[in-house]
Amino acid sequence: MTEHEDPSSDRLKQHFAQRVIHQARQVLEAWQRLQRNEWNGVGMQELGDATSLLQRYAERFEQTEHLQLAKAIGQCLQGVADNRGRLNSGLISELNLLMQRLSRTGLRHGDRLEQTVLPPLRKPVYLALQHLDRAERLAQQLEFFGMSAKPFDSANAFRAAMLERHPAAILMEVDFSGPGAGLQLAETVQQGLQHKIPLLFFSHDDTDTPTRLAAVRAGGQEFFTGTLDASSLLERIEVLTHVAQYEPYKVLIIDDSRAQATHTERVLNSAGIVTRTLIEPIQAMAELAEFQPDLIILDMYMPDCNGTELAKVIRHNDRYVSVPIIYLSAEDDLDKQLDAMSEGGDDFLTKPIKPRHLIATVRNRAARARDLMARMVRDSLTGLYNHTHTLQLLEDARYRAQRDGQPLSFAMLDIDFFKKVNDNYGHPMGDRVIKSLALFLKQRLRKSDLIGRYGGEEFAVVMPNTDAKTAAHVLDEVRRRFAEIHYPAQPQDLSCTFSAGIAELSSDLDSKNLSKQADEALYVAKHGGRNRVAMYGA
Repeated sequence: MTEHEDPSSDRLKQHFAQRVIHQARQVLEAWQRLQRNEWNGVGMQELGDATSLLQRYAERFEQTEHLQLAKAIGQCLQGVADNRGRLNSGLISELNLLMQRLSRTGLRHGDRLEQTVLPPLRKPVYLALQHLDRAERLAQQLEFFGMSAKPFDSANAFRAAMLERHPAAILMEVDFSGPGAGLQLAETVQQGLQHKIPLLFFSHDDTDTPTRLAAVRAGGQEFFTGTLDASSLLERIEVLTHVAQYEPYKVLIIDDSRAQATHTERVLNSAGIVTRTLIEPIQAMAELAEFQPDLIILDMYMPDCNGTELAKVIRHNDRYVSVPIIYLSAEDDLDKQLDAMSEGGDDFLTKPIKPRHLIATVRNRAARARDLMARMVRDSLTGLYNHTHTLQLLEDARYRAQRDGQPLSFAMLDIDFFKKVNDNYGHPMGDRVIKSLALFLKQRLRKSDLIGRYGGEEFAVVMPNTDAKTAAHVLDEVRRRFAEIHYPAQPQDLSCTFSAGIAELSSDLDSKNLSKQADEALYVAKHGGRNRVAMYGA
């Protein structure tokens, strides 16, 4: 045996790799905690310390990819510190991107060593079901959606895993390891935990109220009965675990006093709220289109244009009718404040204002505005953007792509033979398939890709900075994996496919014609045999 084949050397490398992997996970979990706490100094310090340690380990154990990522994350955090804690969209976007790359990084230790992939940002889901084969099938289905799941065959195996690592969520059958024993087991393993693990219960048969009450008392946040569907389960886990990019609230501050605007910025930035300041109110509409804020803070008295006049101008545009406007002024006359609010304002804050008051008001108003906007622009069944908003997003993306000289692709997808699904299995099954594809697209595509439900069983995807060939490659992989999903049904399980058409933006094309070209490509895919991806003009 040569020295290059020394197994102890390989084991040592593997050990070092695991140290780096463990520390990378610490960085990702610190990032998640920072998101949940809406950005604070303690969380920033924790993330910075974890990143510094990752950099030291990666340097020491010669893990180049992790070293580069740790340095880049550290530079972003230093950028926030150098800016006195002030945030901007660029820094947040860069951090989001780096964290996504970190969650996908593979370690390569030589040809003979098996590649070790860093676990995703999400921890695995633990599946404790009476029948192991059912749990294994469900785990396989969840893998198709990009979620790791671990089935267990006994209460002891489940307890041992809980001692080793906590999961993202637990799916527990009420009768796992004995009648009603699952309820007790789930409650026991969570005792003493500072942060409770999202817990979902399952029963193959419908249950009585006492059983459901016991599930609630054991900490259950969801109760499934009958047939378990991977897409429905994943949807609930997504909601319960809040796994998402950090998307801070964006606030546009319009104030002719730079000193006052800077003070307001610092207060909001310290709470993780991204701001942009406008000293010239006359530029407001252009800034709104570019920045797309969740909320506007408006000074009451400005030389060229007072706050109430500007509020009226903003409200004239349909896109900004629901964006909250908060007046921030030294005006303490109640009648004048009420008059101002009747002119398009939502709230009036009087200077000087306590930072906590300002932060709480902005957060509450922005949260409600986001929720309202989501209901206005999203499809109720899938949570994807609706037809009208998808076209608006396409137009915005087209403008940016042509301005910046970047490629843009637009894809239209259609579930094959969907009418037969509804006719043979019923509309509830049809809805499950639609929701399943929506979830699959969200899991498999980038965060920057914009996904909409175009209508019925038809979907649309706006893919910025992507040429048609790349888009076709990505969607063809999604198409292939989607076809592997099975939906439990009688007399046999159901599986579905989709067809897709893709068009790429050219310099002289508008969004309407780009959409038309994608539709024509979809027609080619459907009439070419379905279950395929076609590019316009190919």
